Amino acid sequence: MGMSKDGHNHSEHSDEDGHDHSSGNESALKMFLPAIISLCLLLIAIAFDNYFPQSWFTGWVRIIWYVVAYAPVGFPVVKEAIQSIGKGEIFSEFLLMSIATIGAFAIGEYPEGVAVMLFYAIGEVFQTIAVKRAKANIKTLLDQRPDEVTILENNQAITVKAENVQIGDVIQLKPGEKLGLDGKLISENASFNTAALTGESKPDTKAKGEEVLAGMINLNTVSQIKVTTAYTDSKLSKILELVQNATAKKHQLNYLSENLQKFTHQL
Repeated sequence: MGMSKDGHNHSEHSDEDGHDHSSGNESALKMFLPAIISLCLLLIAIAFDNYFPQSWFTGWVRIIWYVVAYAPVGFPVVKEAIQSIGKGEIFSEFLLMSIATIGAFAIGEYPEGVAVMLFYAIGEVFQTIAVKRAKANIKTLLDQRPDEVTILENNQAITVKAENVQIGDVIQLKPGEKLGLDGKLISENASFNTAALTGESKPDTKAKGEEVLAGMINLNTVSQIKVTTAYTDSKLSKILELVQNATAKKHQLNYLSENLQKFTHQL
């Protein structure tokens, strides 16, 4: 984000994980821009109505001014309401907000109509920012799978890319190493740190034949795990996919939360 192809950028400061602060600020400003425009026009109109009366600020001129103030924050919501109706979602928050604010215009309460939609738009922007940060934080915490794993081939330990490991291959996991794929423990016993998946700090001891999942960290002896799931089909990959595909829509966030809870209960 914001970096040139050769990786050199002296005009913008980037943090250690490669995220560009300047680009992030520009994105936030772009998200708030409609609300800023609407707020400025609304404040000017309120000033003309109550503190600095203008002879020309009456009739259609006044109405058009408030409509223009409403447009940046209101029209996207009205558009969403229409699209929701087209999808069969009639009683959406978008429709309710549209009815409330257009109704305010219909009875001549123009400042109130603009203000209500403005506050709603600002709330949506803050929610979107919060969701993006939460998704980024969750993905950072979870997506810690090793790029390479050690497998046993003809009793020889070789290092291969995790995505190239086949079902049935045997992974050799040393103490402190993180498992890259789901599988079954074929060693007698092993203890794993499952905090990245379940949030539990207490070690989880597995017996021979029990399932172990990508993201778990081996804590004691060298262990062997027979791969049972492809790299892209592991439970950790599914969690990451849910996080990646989730958006700022409330019903999708609920869907994400429910599925994350299901995955956690299965561990």
